[in-house]
Amino acid sequence: MIEHSLVRATNIPYIVKILCSYYGIDEDEALKRFYESATGADYADDETGLYSQGALHIAGLFIIEQDGDIDFSRLQSQ
Repeated sequence: MIEHSLVRATNIPYIVKILCSYYGIDEDEALKRFYESATGADYADDETGLYSQGALHIAGLFIIEQDGDIDFSRLQSQ
């Protein structure tokens, strides 16, 4: 069985790439914002099961948390 931490570590670069593109920010800022968010905390918590979700889904949860909605036109370039 693959460790949850390995799954998270594999997904993080993809989540960060989506957030960088969506918000027009650099990787350090995207990572900082993500890990300071409730979504980031839930992602780090094995009990939530978020580690098993795809990067786009997790990034979407973050965007909704931050903005209240997703501007899908900003995701079209992904």
